[in-house]
Amino acid sequence: MDYRDAGVDVEAGRAFVDQIRNLVHSTFRPEVLGGLGGFGGCFQLPRGYQEPVLVSGTDGVGTKLKIAQILNRHDTVGIDLVAMCVNDVLTSGAEPLFFLDYVATSALDKDQLTQVVAGIAAGCKLAGCALLGGETAEMPGFYQVGEYDLAGFCVGIVEKSQMLDGSQVQLGDVAIALASTGVHSNGLSLVRKIVSDRGFAWHERPELLGGETIAEAFLKPTRIYVKPVLAARQAGVEIHGMAHITGGGLPENLPRCLGTSQAIKIDSNSWYLPPLFQWLAAAGTVRAEAMYNTFNMGIGFVVLVPPHQAEQTISHFQSENISAFAIGEVIPGSGELVGLLN
Repeated sequence: MDYRDAGVDVEAGRAFVDQIRNLVHSTFRPEVLGGLGGFGGCFQLPRGYQEPVLVSGTDGVGTKLKIAQILNRHDTVGIDLVAMCVNDVLTSGAEPLFFLDYVATSALDKDQLTQVVAGIAAGCKLAGCALLGGETAEMPGFYQVGEYDLAGFCVGIVEKSQMLDGSQVQLGDVAIALASTGVHSNGLSLVRKIVSDRGFAWHERPELLGGETIAEAFLKPTRIYVKPVLAARQAGVEIHGMAHITGGGLPENLPRCLGTSQAIKIDSNSWYLPPLFQWLAAAGTVRAEAMYNTFNMGIGFVVLVPPHQAEQTISHFQSENISAFAIGEVIPGSGELVGLLN
């Protein structure tokens, strides 16, 4: 016997690396040292920092991968993988520098996984970070044929004096919401249960979804907010806090950017609930509280700014083709959201 008899094709792995080499190199920044194929990726810190702080984050895509695998469409989940990591790192004020991925599968399908890596490379370009390296593992018997799983790891950098940790947030700061592109990469287990248990097919086109199939609506990749947010700070917007709205929705994530003895009063009528979430609530008979605790409800990211900069902030993001709107303000409290379900 040899390794191929056990289900692991080493030669296919080498061919896969050669196939994705140009995709990886297309993301490189000037600070990348060396090329693909070493035991570790090397990255030189950018010049100009007095007290550089490295900020790291890691995440996956979750059961959104099931939808991609059911439909045999793998070109967007790589963007999701990058987005989930870089948006988290961004909340500290950090610029993402480099990204690494881990792909595990039953047997290496070069065409399938090349689509995945193409998405990862596209996400890295959107975030301005280098795809520094990764790992591909063949695990026959652990995953079913055609299945794969993804994990990502990102490192960013921020000047210590510019780092956001909640202490900059002030009473009266305005919460500016940045629109999501859909459910992003959270709540997909509930989405899949609604589709399955209520007898929907992924190719159906519910009227509320405006002509899109259910699959198209839920495979839209997570929006990457890095470049527009960093550009806002460079343009003079005084951002005091940021929150990436992921699992747990607004109730769990928005308070994470607050300082001590602070809360946020939300005006739940300040934004229009996208039809996608209206359809989910109706199709699954999901209560409002469960919707807000599971999904982002149309808000993918929130920045806290002084009241006098609220209009400037909204105008900036709208100029970046991101819908933005004020949803509340910081008030005294203990980390709660006031008025969300009113």
